[in-house]
Amino acid sequence: MTKPIVAIIGRQNVGKSTLLNRLAGRRVAIVEDMPGTTRDRIFADVAWGGTSFTLVDTGGLEVNPRTAIARGIKGQVEAAIAEADVIIFMVNVRDGVVPADLEIAEMLRSSPRPVVLTANKADSPKLESGAAEFYQLGLEDLFITSAYHGRGTAELLDKIISLLPAPTPAEPEAEMMKLAIVGRPNVGKSTLLNALLGEERSIVDDAPGTTHDAVDSLLDFDGQNVLLIDTAGIRRRGRWGVGVERYGIIRALRAIDRADVVLLVLDAADRVTAQDKHIAGYVQEAVKGVVLVVNKWDLVENKDIAEYNRHIRSQLRFVSHAPIVYTSAMLGQEVDRVVPEAFGVYQERHKRLPTPVVNSVVQEAVAAHHPPRVSGRQLKILYTTQAEVNPPTFVFFVNDARLISASYRNYLENKLRKAHGFNGTPLRFIFKNRSKQP
Repeated sequence: MTKPIVAIIGRQNVGKSTLLNRLAGRRVAIVEDMPGTTRDRIFADVAWGGTSFTLVDTGGLEVNPRTAIARGIKGQVEAAIAEADVIIFMVNVRDGVVPADLEIAEMLRSSPRPVVLTANKADSPKLESGAAEFYQLGLEDLFITSAYHGRGTAELLDKIISLLPAPTPAEPEAEMMKLAIVGRPNVGKSTLLNALLGEERSIVDDAPGTTHDAVDSLLDFDGQNVLLIDTAGIRRRGRWGVGVERYGIIRALRAIDRADVVLLVLDAADRVTAQDKHIAGYVQEAVKGVVLVVNKWDLVENKDIAEYNRHIRSQLRFVSHAPIVYTSAMLGQEVDRVVPEAFGVYQERHKRLPTPVVNSVVQEAVAAHHPPRVSGRQLKILYTTQAEVNPPTFVFFVNDARLISASYRNYLENKLRKAHGFNGTPLRFIFKNRSKQP
C-alpha cells in the first residue's frame, strides 16, 4: 500500500520541527530557538487511529529581502502542493499575521490539496485567544496548537486523518529486480545510468542537481529485465534550494522505497562525506540491499583500493555487508561489474533458510556467548524461524523481548552472516514473546 504524505510548510521559526518531533513521538529533527536550524532528516512515519502517513518538515521558507518574495514562495509551495496529499500550513501566534503568511495563503486558497491552517506556539490562554486574527487568511480550518507542550495536537491529527485519501494498493510491477541509483548531487548518477544503458537516457550536466525527477528505465541483464531508477541528488539539508530541488529528496526516498537494491554512488575524490552517511542511513532504515559504487575512480592518483576499502568500512560500518565497486562511469571503466553485483545482492535477499538451519546457528551462538542479564533476568531464545524474504526477516520467539540489547542483536546477525552470507542486504529481526503466540 502506498503511504500518504503530509507536508508542513511555513516560515522559519514557526515550530515545524517541533511539531514533527511531537507527532512522531520521538526527536527526529534538530530543534533550536532560532531560524534556519533544521539541518538533518525531516521525515518521520506517524501512526494515529490505525492510520499511518509520512510527515515531512519542509524547512523554513527563506524569504530573503534581496530576492523576489513571490518567486521564492511560489516555488516551494507549488512543490509541496504537487507532492503532498495534505498540507499543514503553520503560522506563529506570537508573530501574528505577517506578509509572508499572506503570500502563502493566497496560493493555498486555490490548491487542490486540503490545507490545515495551524496557529502554533499558543503556549498560554492569552496567546491562544490571539489566534483568531489568522482567519483573515481565508482558509477554512484553523487549529490552535502548542507543539512544544502537545496542546491541540490530538485534534490536529484527527483532522489530518480525516483528510487523507483512501488507501490504494501500489501499482503492480512485474517481477524483476528494481534498482535505484542514489547519492549526493554531481557524483555521476545520471552518467552511470547512461553507461549502464549504453545510451543518453538521462541529461548529464556538470552543474550539480541537473536531475530533478526519478526516471525509470529498463535494462536487459542476461535475458532478465532490470528496472533502473535514477533520482535527484540528495543534498545536505541546509543546502537545499526552494521549490523542485527541495522536494527532489521526497522522490529519491520514494525511489528507495520502491527498490530492492540501491546503488549508492560515492565520489572517489571526496571519499565518504557526512551526507553519504545520511543517505546510507536512509537505505538501511528502509531495509534495502545496497552496492557502494565509488565513481570517478579515474581521477584518483593513488589508487590504493585496500586503503580505500578500509576507509569506507570504517565510515559506513552499518552497511559493512555491502559490496564495493570502483568505477569511472564517464569512461565506462568497471561499469559492467555494477549490475552483476546488484543482482547478487538481489539473490541474497531472496535466500530462505530452513527453520532447523536457523535454529542451529542461533543455538550455537547462544552457547558460545550467553545474553547478558538485565536487572537479574536473562534473555532466553526459545526458537527462531525465517518468516520472509526480500528482505530476509527472522522471528525470534523469546521469554521477554525487552531483554534484547542492540549489541546482542548485532552479535546474532554477525553469526547468521558468517554462516550463510546475506551479502549486501540488511536483515530484519523481530523478537516476540512466546506467550503471545497461539
